[in-house]
Amino acid sequence: MPAANQTIQSRIDELTAIKESAQLGPDPAATERQHAKGKLTAHERVALLLDKGSFNEVEPLRRHRASGFGLEHKKPYSDGVITGWGTVDGRTVFVYAHDFRIFGGALGEAHAQKIHKIMDLAEAAGAPLVSLNDGAGARIQEGVTALAGYGGIFQRNTKASGVIPQISVMLGPCAGGAAYSPALTDFVFMVRETSQMFITGPDVVKAVTGEEITQNGLGGADVHAGTSGVAHFAYDDEEQCIEDVRYLLSMLPANNRELAPVVRTGDPADRLNDALLDLVPAGSGQAYDIRKVIEEVVDDGEYFEVQPAWAPNIVCALTRLDGHVVGIVANQPAAMAGVLDIEASEKGARFVQFCDAFNIPLVTLVDVPGFLPGVDQEHNGIIRRGAKLLYAYCNATVPRISLVLRKAYGGAYIVMDSRSIGADLALAWPTNEIAVMGAEGAANVIFRREINASDDPDAVREMRIKEYKDELMHPYYAAERGLIDDVIDPRETRTILIRSLDMLRAKHADLPSRKHGNPPQ
Repeated sequence: MPAANQTIQSRIDELTAIKESAQLGPDPAATERQHAKGKLTAHERVALLLDKGSFNEVEPLRRHRASGFGLEHKKPYSDGVITGWGTVDGRTVFVYAHDFRIFGGALGEAHAQKIHKIMDLAEAAGAPLVSLNDGAGARIQEGVTALAGYGGIFQRNTKASGVIPQISVMLGPCAGGAAYSPALTDFVFMVRETSQMFITGPDVVKAVTGEEITQNGLGGADVHAGTSGVAHFAYDDEEQCIEDVRYLLSMLPANNRELAPVVRTGDPADRLNDALLDLVPAGSGQAYDIRKVIEEVVDDGEYFEVQPAWAPNIVCALTRLDGHVVGIVANQPAAMAGVLDIEASEKGARFVQFCDAFNIPLVTLVDVPGFLPGVDQEHNGIIRRGAKLLYAYCNATVPRISLVLRKAYGGAYIVMDSRSIGADLALAWPTNEIAVMGAEGAANVIFRREINASDDPDAVREMRIKEYKDELMHPYYAAERGLIDDVIDPRETRTILIRSLDMLRAKHADLPSRKHGNPPQ
């Protein structure tokens, strides 16, 4: 073999050895410690997320250039973050993953620049970005340059918002300012016991307020999935978590200029929904699980619910109808009678905005008694915060279909994508009751004096309640006035929704010329 080729081969061997060393990490014991905590390494996580053999790493040989506090003697390859792209089900996805084995995954200047580059590439290529977070925050030894690195991430998160899907997967600690990047993305996944998010940790909380709390109690997966609403999904292990990230990606378009992938399931578009006659009680005061209705109507009964543990009185889910992805927003009579409150309004608003940004049609299932009354709700801003859902629907230009199953009272009826705020089609079952309020409450207001003056108040009240129902709450009242496009047989719900969405597929609507709106805070 010629000497030149031997030199080239030796260089290739050297490169191979360096890359293998970089993947193994500077300390084999660090990998063991990571596994002992029930956590995978960054490379193992990326391998789970992406199709086998599809990962293309960017800047694997990057090293920091900082000095002081001993950093000049520690310059591992990758600088604690793995960046690159690959495919999920054959579609391009960009990813960065903190490597906790190196500087605890802490962000320094070089580390941040790698993330900035991959975020810029994701936006330029028009492909989703997934961050696998497992870092100890800013690298203290690098001072303000580390903080500036976070600023660059936040700016790019914001610029890419509504342009490409952004998914944050929390697989370890995320404290301080670092927590704001996940908050700026579309979806946050967390793993129980091993991932936490908080602005100030338990030690600071104790020093300032005197409260004692654990890391998981302050910012664990179940806290953020069920109490704060910061996390959309919570899992017991990383494998299931990452598998569901893949599933979510399969239902999303690559960017805001494309449509979500169509997957034909073989479920007939004209399948009748006879089961709905038994699932939904005719009496407006009886509870039932709206999830059962969704399962009956959508393709093969499969849907992916977003934030199932937070604000359970409203259900938001991605699913398919005749193979096409749709977003479903539905009141949940099984939780708080399906009433709208602050949290339900904010949850619904964010989901509507996401679907609208990424060309996902919206189907709204309405069974709502109104907004939740109470001093706490009023003092905590139900007016401005409830208006978020109203704003989101009014601003949405994707195909929108609303279906009133039973009751739809007062302002909550309007907010749940009524015809008056721009729904393309407003449908109802023959069990619908659309009114300013329930008949009992209306009769007590309108006929209060007559009822109080009567010798038999109960009899007069019942008579007036019946009169109000007969006059203003019969199932065809709204249809007669053009506020409902059709009253349909519940058994034909799936068929009619699919036909309606097919008709609206090419819908185009322009918003007014403006820089951006100013939604309720």
